[in-house]
Formats: sequence, C-alpha cells, structure tokens
Amino acid sequence: MTLLHTLLAIASGSVVGFTLGLVGGGGSILAVPLLVYVVGVPSPHVAIGTSAVAVAASAAANLFGHARARTVKWQCALVFALAGVAGAGLGAQLGKMVDGTRLLAAFGVLMVVIGLLMLRPRRGASDSDVKLTRQSATRLLPRLIGLGLLVGLLSGFFGIGGGFLIVPGLIVATAMPLINAIGSSLVAVTAFGLTTATSYAWSGLVDWPLAGLFIVGGALGGLIGIRIARRLAGHKHALTRIFAGIVIVVGLYVVARSLVF
Repeated sequence: MTLLHTLLAIASGSVVGFTLGLVGGGGSILAVPLLVYVVGVPSPHVAIGTSAVAVAASAAANLFGHARARTVKWQCALVFALAGVAGAGLGAQLGKMVDGTRLLAAFGVLMVVIGLLMLRPRRGASDSDVKLTRQSATRLLPRLIGLGLLVGLLSGFFGIGGGFLIVPGLIVATAMPLINAIGSSLVAVTAFGLTTATSYAWSGLVDWPLAGLFIVGGALGGLIGIRIARRLAGHKHALTRIFAGIVIVVGLYVVARSLVF
C-alpha cells in the first residue's frame, strides 16, 4: 500500500468517524463509497467486508460510552440484535452472490431512500420505562424479532451498520425515547457488523491493513465530531438535514457511476 493510499484510507475513516460523532450515526453508510471511489478498492465486495470490520469496531467503542451513561435498554437491544444477526448472516451470503456493479447500484438506491427518511421529522417517544418482561413479551417480542430480521438482512446485504434503520426500528417496536434507541442500536450495529465481517472474512473479502487504517481514522474523526456536536447541539436538526442531503447526493452519484460504468 502506497503512502497516498494510506493517507486516503485514514482520511476516509476520519470522515466516517467525524460524521458518527457529529450527527450520532450514518457515517457507516459512507464507508463503502469512500473505499471504492476515494481509496480505490477495486472490488465492491472487499469494500463491504472491510467497512463491516471498521463499523463493528467503531460501534463497540461507542457502545461502551453509552453503557456507562445507562442509555442502553439491554433486553430489547439483545433480542433485536440476535434476530438481526440471523438476518445479517443471510444478507451477507446473498450480497456475495450479487454482481458487484449491481450491488453498488442497489446500495446507492438505499442511500437515497435513507436520506429521504432522515428528512422526515421523528415523532417523540414517551415510554422511557419500557422493558421486556413476561407481561410485555407478547407485545414486544414479535415486533423486535420481525424488525430485527429485516434490518439485519439489509445490513448484511449492503455491509452497513444499519444505525439509521435500527434506531427507528427500535422506536417503532418499543416506543423507547430516541436517546435510548441510539444507545441500544449500538448493540445491534456491533453484532451486525461482526456477523457481516465474519462472513466476508471467511471468504477472504476483507483487507485487514486497510480496515486498521480506517479504524484509526475513524477514532480521530470521531473525537473531533463529538466536540463540534457539543458546541452545535442547538442546531442538531439542521446538521441532520445537511447530512441527509449529503447521503442523497452520494447515493445518486453511486447509482450514476454504476449505471454508466
């Protein structure tokens, strides 16, 4: 790996980490396009496998902080994650069977859809005391398992952490507050990322040195993003809209490149 590719890998990881720190998620969806179009990874499948490793590492680090802040609803998060792992394993196998160009095109379409969903205002949740108990299991388990499977399938297929899918999924399933959904989502993001990464690594589709550089860059970018986010806390919705716009534009670019080339 040349010095230029090393610097590009660290810089790309920093962009992902910065975005995660700034708006609380979504950086992982930029990882695959950055690896393919900026770093120059020739195989979309290797880019997906490598990004999955980096996403899992970043999510695990952030989960530690949320766990200390007691924002994780562990019972709900674990059920959602376990259901999602099955979906992610299946999704990863299906993703490897799809032509790389078509996979990128579908990934671009997903980016546009997620970007548009991010522009929709989120409804506030009110059940801050929600817990998975014997009494609530009949109501919560079907939702958690069903949505977990669906989100895990998409996560594994496209090699993304799925944070922006998991957070609304947890809110719809349990009506937990946003802060708890964000913290709890990291359990699933870590699990999904590890499942996808393991599947791709087993097939030799992970560039480990590149993944390491991406993780280093992500850690550096995340520190900067978190500091800026604290200063701009009052403009959180504006930042989310800006990022949604970036996701949509990048998604359209990925689709266009896939169709042309």
